[in-house]
Amino acid sequence: MRVLGVSAFYHDSAAALVEDGQIVAAAQEERFTRRKHDSDYPAQAINYCLSAAGITLGDVDFVAFYDKPFLKFERLLETYVAFAPRGFKSFSMAIPVWIKEKLFQKSLLVRKLKEQAPNFDWDSQLLFAEHHQSHAASAFFPSPFEDATVLTMDGVGEWATASVAEGSGNNLAMTREIHWPHSLGLLYSAFTFYTGFRVNSGEYKVMGLAPYGDPKYRDLILGTLIDLKEDGSFRLNLDYFDYCTGLRMTNSRFDELFDGPARGPKELLTQKHMDLAASIQAVTEEVMLRLTRALAKEGSRNLCLAGGVALNCVANGKVLRDGAFENIWVQPAAGDAGGALGAALTAYHSFQNQPRHVNGVMDAMEGSYLGPSYPQDEIESRLLAEGARFEVLDETALTKAIADALADEKAIGWFQGRMEFGPRALGGRSILGDPRSPSMQKTLNLKVKYRESFRPFAPSVLREEVSDWFDIDTDSPYMLMVADVNPERQREMTAEEQALFGIDKLNIARSDIPAVTHVDYSARIQTVHAETNPRYHALISAFKQRTGCPVLVNTSFNVRGEPIVCTPEDAFRCFMGSEIDVLAVGNCVLYKQDQDPALKRDYKDAFELD
Repeated sequence: MRVLGVSAFYHDSAAALVEDGQIVAAAQEERFTRRKHDSDYPAQAINYCLSAAGITLGDVDFVAFYDKPFLKFERLLETYVAFAPRGFKSFSMAIPVWIKEKLFQKSLLVRKLKEQAPNFDWDSQLLFAEHHQSHAASAFFPSPFEDATVLTMDGVGEWATASVAEGSGNNLAMTREIHWPHSLGLLYSAFTFYTGFRVNSGEYKVMGLAPYGDPKYRDLILGTLIDLKEDGSFRLNLDYFDYCTGLRMTNSRFDELFDGPARGPKELLTQKHMDLAASIQAVTEEVMLRLTRALAKEGSRNLCLAGGVALNCVANGKVLRDGAFENIWVQPAAGDAGGALGAALTAYHSFQNQPRHVNGVMDAMEGSYLGPSYPQDEIESRLLAEGARFEVLDETALTKAIADALADEKAIGWFQGRMEFGPRALGGRSILGDPRSPSMQKTLNLKVKYRESFRPFAPSVLREEVSDWFDIDTDSPYMLMVADVNPERQREMTAEEQALFGIDKLNIARSDIPAVTHVDYSARIQTVHAETNPRYHALISAFKQRTGCPVLVNTSFNVRGEPIVCTPEDAFRCFMGSEIDVLAVGNCVLYKQDQDPALKRDYKDAFELD
């Protein structure tokens, strides 16, 4: 049985294909269209998934959509009625769009699908899952657990903003929800907006900024903005927010509470913004800790997480170290893109009652390497068509050449195997560097990624070596857990260094691997496994043999505002438009000094900033 899952029309459209319970392929539409967070119908992602299986749309048994548009429309109407006459301007802008497009999404989907498979009965075989049901399914069904408690938290689905489910075998039962407008995701997004970043894409910047600040507003938030109970349930004080009916996340009362208006996107970051980031991060962690402690008392010893809040790897790390649950697994595509996979798995296991097979060791995500790959001959022909100059090495020679370049502090573009599904680059479409270099973080941010200097980078570490370098000894293959660098690897900052202003601390080496050590000595861990990515594992092993360090800097292969590269052409253009020194695509190695200078691109302004 084949099920195609689709998420679309809000943000991060995606498609995923499940065949007899196995995840065959999954990808976000943005990777193909080159429009970050593309929300359109994912035509190219669908075509990729079908081609990966060698089938056409007519060979698919069911198509599953990740939420229920009519329930969303019901929530929209009820919200405006409840707050009337406030919000008329927002209402007058939203309703025509809903009536014209979103209310008839089923008809739109049927029309799009019939263009590819006109003889298929889509009216009976187009299925709809609820938004949080899709998230929960994406977390539980691919997990390595036979049973688990599933916690999903995001901005909002139809009505739910947080939900709990209990999974066992092929059964997933939703047991309770917190409903709109009370939302931890939207509370975090309110501070994303207030600190000058873009909602739905800038939340991870707030998380990255938090260690530079002091959570001095934590108690004010807990005392004024959110009523948090001991079991983690909560309600927001809506007097301070405008997202229900307005055009902004926050209102003038919010401004008064924090002594000033929201920061403009181009205004300088101040210590106040860092303190605000630290404060909302602390509140988020407290909510998640209370929730998970309460849930752990009720049932399974295993926890699965999904929804946008589950991308908060700092909070995930706190939950892991808290120890209320013995095992934690987070869906790597935890946001709305992962809803496509969850919808497909819901249709297969829940709607069609098909069995689920768990091996108890590895999850079913295949390392999240579920996107396109390219054979060597095709890579060479595509690069030649772009005018690239390269040499072709065997795998052993390639690994040695790149390990040597890394040890020489070169910035490496690494394009190998299948593209990752989800927001993180995991060694398939990555920019790599030497973590021992005190200048590597700043260099990669400013000269390669063209983004804010405070943004942290993740360490990719051999799974078998992780506990020697970090305070964690469990799998973290998807870069969704944060842990401290081990004390023996740390360098204590002097009193003078501690007194430096916020981001000035960035230039102080705090450990043996300063390029991946945040100012609070934490790091966002990716454990690399030979079973799921043997070539990347071999590269890190070669780097360790050369340097004694089994860790690499890993960041996504793109510049700020650009989706992660998908094709060899994307990789070459980014290589020529940034200060990446060496590019490895399959067995092809390209050196910047060998390229035609006429192909150099002014790339940093090619994409709208996120």
